[in-house]
Amino acid sequence: MRPFIPNRLHDGGHTSLLIEPLTETIMKRNRTALILGFALAIAAATPSITFASGGSSGGGSSGGGSSSSASAKAVDPDYAKAEKAITAKDWPTAISLLTQVVARDDKNADAYNYLGYAERNRGNLDAAFKYYDQAVSLNPKHKGVREYLGEAYLMTSNLPKAEEQLAVLDKLCTFSCSEYRELKEKIADFKGKQHAAN
Repeated sequence: MRPFIPNRLHDGGHTSLLIEPLTETIMKRNRTALILGFALAIAAATPSITFASGGSSGGGSSGGGSSSSASAKAVDPDYAKAEKAITAKDWPTAISLLTQVVARDDKNADAYNYLGYAERNRGNLDAAFKYYDQAVSLNPKHKGVREYLGEAYLMTSNLPKAEEQLAVLDKLCTFSCSEYRELKEKIADFKGKQHAAN
């Protein structure tokens, strides 16, 4: 008695009619997986390119540099040094470096945002507002600028303007975002302090 073979046809034992299409499908999937794997390996092996899109380099509470643009660009060495200076809270060094960055690239909303952040932390709110306004004019959808601008308005006790920035973030952040949550929390703290003072 012959063993049961599920893909064997009952017309004399010709299995190739079922196996060949199946083999072809498997080979196509393997080729696709191989190509995808190769592309991912290449992407992982090229760390010299950074992305200026919204994410980890600081649109919100981590420092303020990241915009929502989707373009990729090499990091300016002065910009990278300025990020380190901001992390170290070395505001004069950060401002000096970022001034050089915007002198070379006056369309860099991230650099203007960081300039505003550094000036605000140094206590120079007039300069901070000037730089934030420049960043917003370059990229109105820059979430980090919107958060920091709202925080600057809170420092001047301008709650309505801070809430305007929160409303803009609410529209920009489809399912919430760190910038929205951070500013919302700071506005709530501000309101709590105002209520406690009254």
